[in-house]
Amino acid sequence: MNLDYHLLVFVFSTTLVLLTPGPTNTLLAAAGLGQGSRAALPLIAFELAGYLIAISVWGALLTSMLPYYPWLSMSARIVCSCYLLYVAVRMWGGTRESSVSLSREVTGRTVLMTTLLNPKGLLFASTTFPHHAFDSIQVYLATITLFACMVVPIGVAWITLGAVVGSRHLAGLNVVKLHRVLALVICLFSVSIAIATVH
Repeated sequence: MNLDYHLLVFVFSTTLVLLTPGPTNTLLAAAGLGQGSRAALPLIAFELAGYLIAISVWGALLTSMLPYYPWLSMSARIVCSCYLLYVAVRMWGGTRESSVSLSREVTGRTVLMTTLLNPKGLLFASTTFPHHAFDSIQVYLATITLFACMVVPIGVAWITLGAVVGSRHLAGLNVVKLHRVLALVICLFSVSIAIATVH
């Protein structure tokens, strides 16, 4: 009963965080917009790899180094904020060119790096993942497998959303403005991290 409860909390909280608009989801939607859903689907593998690496590293740090070096968390958040701001500026500036070519610039490397620096990785490692997941290889593998089963369909949903927005059914949509809105979302996410770090 206790195990079922903790499993339910993990699934619900992880799904909620994954569904929340953020830099990785924004990039997936932009890729779906410019490349189409089928061409953009492989990007989910890079998203998953980024999350697995980030969560594993953060989990190891939280269980070993963080009690002795508390400044590591703040430094990591500052780096995350700066990189996401760079991604936002590049996406905004790229709208001067073809909006479709901008979406095609969303590569696996971009998704991987953005996900690695996405603060959600720290959030997962410190909050939603069980604390003992990083002490037991069995628990870690079971948790990370369940996590992957949630990442894939949610990633597909974001790509599909972008593809639907870019379809001919919404031909009247100003794609340049949409890209700038997406850039602002990433920028606001970056600023919110910086503010949370300072306070």
